[in-house]
Amino acid sequence: MHRFLIQPPKSAEREEPTKKRRKYDPDYLKIGFTWSGSESAPLPQCVVCKEVLANDSMRPCKLRRHMETKHTTLVNKPLEFFERKRDELRSQKAVICSFGSTNVKATEASYRAALHIAKAGKPHTDGETYLFPAAREMCSVMLGEAAAAKLDTIPVSDNTIQRRISDMAYDVKEQVVNSVRKSPIHAIQLDESTDVAYCAQLMVYVRFIEELNVREDFLFCIPLPARTTADELFKALNDFYQAEGLEWSRCCGICMDGARAMTGRHSGLVKQVQTVAPAAVWRHCIIHRQALAAKKMPKELRAVLDEAVKIVNIIKSRALNARMFRIMCDEMGAQFKQLLLHSEVRWLSRGKVLTRLCELREEAFLFLTEINSPLAKHLEDMNWLALLAYLSDIFERINTLNTSLQGKECNVYMAHDQVSGFMKKLVVWCARIGRGSVEMFPTLEDTLEKTAQPLSSVKPVISAHLSGLRDQFGEYFGEEPLGNQWVRNPFSFPPTVRDDLSIHEEGALVELSSNVDLKQRLVEMPITQFWLSIESEFPHVSAKAMRVLIPFTSTYLCECGFSALTLIKNKYRSRLQVQDDLRLFLSSVQPRIEQLCASKERPHCSH
Repeated sequence: MHRFLIQPPKSAEREEPTKKRRKYDPDYLKIGFTWSGSESAPLPQCVVCKEVLANDSMRPCKLRRHMETKHTTLVNKPLEFFERKRDELRSQKAVICSFGSTNVKATEASYRAALHIAKAGKPHTDGETYLFPAAREMCSVMLGEAAAAKLDTIPVSDNTIQRRISDMAYDVKEQVVNSVRKSPIHAIQLDESTDVAYCAQLMVYVRFIEELNVREDFLFCIPLPARTTADELFKALNDFYQAEGLEWSRCCGICMDGARAMTGRHSGLVKQVQTVAPAAVWRHCIIHRQALAAKKMPKELRAVLDEAVKIVNIIKSRALNARMFRIMCDEMGAQFKQLLLHSEVRWLSRGKVLTRLCELREEAFLFLTEINSPLAKHLEDMNWLALLAYLSDIFERINTLNTSLQGKECNVYMAHDQVSGFMKKLVVWCARIGRGSVEMFPTLEDTLEKTAQPLSSVKPVISAHLSGLRDQFGEYFGEEPLGNQWVRNPFSFPPTVRDDLSIHEEGALVELSSNVDLKQRLVEMPITQFWLSIESEFPHVSAKAMRVLIPFTSTYLCECGFSALTLIKNKYRSRLQVQDDLRLFLSSVQPRIEQLCASKERPHCSH
């Protein structure tokens, strides 16, 4: 009589030939078998060869045959031998389970390390060359070598970090695209630029509605293979919409710059987008228009600007001159030590360069005199200095306007308020200059006092420039349309017939304007959130208002994206496929790392 070891789960039952069900009896099971699988579906497992047998092998005769044919020398072994084998098998299973849980944690740690690298815009090799060694040494010092040794299981190699970033970028894209699909309307802004490898990149941001909030997020950035014509731009944009299942009919606005490929009357990108999205309203980037309006100036001021740039270049762009000028500024106790280089394509460059030159004009004059530069004569010309001071002041005001137009969640009313206020200031400044007052230009006022230069010497040039600015802003912006003023404040307009509203919408608007509680709500929350909060009560009016508020007014987010593109894809990483890194760097959506780790069926410690 053999002694049997198996103790099956209490709930385990088998079908007997007599069709009667009863509990397993250990006396009928062969020596050397334990149970594997779940409690509801147990399977016999040999404790010697660790083989898991099929359901059909649970018959005692088949278990006995396995032992007699596979392990003939162990048939007559005592019960203690098989108990020891069973305990060894269970301990091995426990070790494997512990290693599996360790690998899951290591995988999650690898994802989080990759996310930090992507958010910082750093190379993928930083994981194994910088991040991991530093983390291990810190753990070794603070927690001991045993804790530091656990970090060795975290995969942080270059290729692993790249795969992790791709996984998280795909997850972030799915979250954003799903939110855009659910939104009743959305708007996009796009721009195109060339990276360090001369690859044209098309970048697109999206603004959409999520619950009771308006969200802005990075949609995609893809390289254009060859040309950047309107057809190629539209093809790339339309392919993404088709691949991700986005509906053009829900697109209510598109914002871009005024390039010919974008705004061509017959075949431009705007025309092609409006063919598939008739409700989409095109808006020329308001910051781009502001920069164009401020670009034109009288030839006297243009000459002063060009000569100021030459002064900066002769000092700043030559290494020896830059070092000697720094030493001079330090010895003279100047507030700043260096001038700033001028860049034509940067919005704020002109104002900052001129302001810094005005602050260091004495140091610049002494330095140019020492190196015998012919440009020193301009810093002795009182009329030239007065015009330089005026340019510094006026471009500082223009920079303030430019900065106020930047930022997220800027709607058409906020942007036009800023521009309209600046245009009114130009009228006031023109009148003050005519009366001989320069209080609004402090640098010019200070320069005129120090040099005893009369305002009349520069008054015609300044007046002409301010008048030209006023005309240029009027040409690029014009008068703000009054058709949708009810959107920004439905309580301030009397009930009149409006061509842009139907009879039902007018009735809803009248009812809305009579509600005192809603009037107080408009004061307490942003205008977009107000219209979303009354969507259930006034659905048609709310939807119409959101179609006015959702479209972008500028390509500010795209410009920020291209700055990030320059940081990530630099001359040392010119072959990088930057789309995934850029998405994690720019998107506000956090990847679902726990789900990504759970989707890995067999995480392992491979680096």
